[in-house]
Amino acid sequence: MTVKNKVIVITGASSGIGEASAKLLAQNGAKVVLGARRENRLQAIVKDIEAAGGRAAYAVTDVTKPAEVKHLVQVAQDQFGGLDVIFNNAGIMPTSPISALHTDEWDQMIDINIKGVLNGVAAVMPIFTAQKRGQIITTSSVAGIKSFTGAGVYGATKFAVRNLMEVIRMESAQEGTNIRTVSLYPAAINTELLHTITDKTSKENMDAFYKQVGIAPSAVANVVNFAVDQPEDVNVNEFTIYPTKQA
Repeated sequence: MTVKNKVIVITGASSGIGEASAKLLAQNGAKVVLGARRENRLQAIVKDIEAAGGRAAYAVTDVTKPAEVKHLVQVAQDQFGGLDVIFNNAGIMPTSPISALHTDEWDQMIDINIKGVLNGVAAVMPIFTAQKRGQIITTSSVAGIKSFTGAGVYGATKFAVRNLMEVIRMESAQEGTNIRTVSLYPAAINTELLHTITDKTSKENMDAFYKQVGIAPSAVANVVNFAVDQPEDVNVNEFTIYPTKQA
């Protein structure tokens, strides 16, 4: 498996898709470096991975701060001698109607969902360009390929990420740097994203919907593992992950 021995940085790694992906990749022989804001969760996940025979490290990371993302990438290089993949997974989803004008939440989504991804790209681009290889995986959303009422700003951030990943792929092909990109479009996956919704009606609706159809983060982790496992000359760059029950 080409997953084995790859050095992989994961943001938003303290729960959900990030945690599930870290554990699966480490189980398959990758060396994972976890970034998130909650140190106690990072410590616990690294301990679990090491107890299972895997290799892992962490750095407390706020993806809105470029210096902290760069430090996370440096930890990967210092601990494991290189870098092969970054998984830009950190994100929030405080959905609400545009008319509710939760403008503070709009700013937070732009800072984390777009700028956080850009900070990850900026941190790895010099490394990947110099070594002429690398993989950038990013969690967009099904709201990045379809429009949903109540998710106008959230969807806008995820559409932006979709465009960014495709342009990086195209430019890298033109420049001969062999940087592969993967955009993930998860639908109803049971993660802590729902906890970021403050709008009462939106929260009630989303809770009920996810309770009906939501599936485990391991579904996305399996796709991440598949993407990382592809040969260097293969770029499998877009995946939509639906619960079978979701219409």
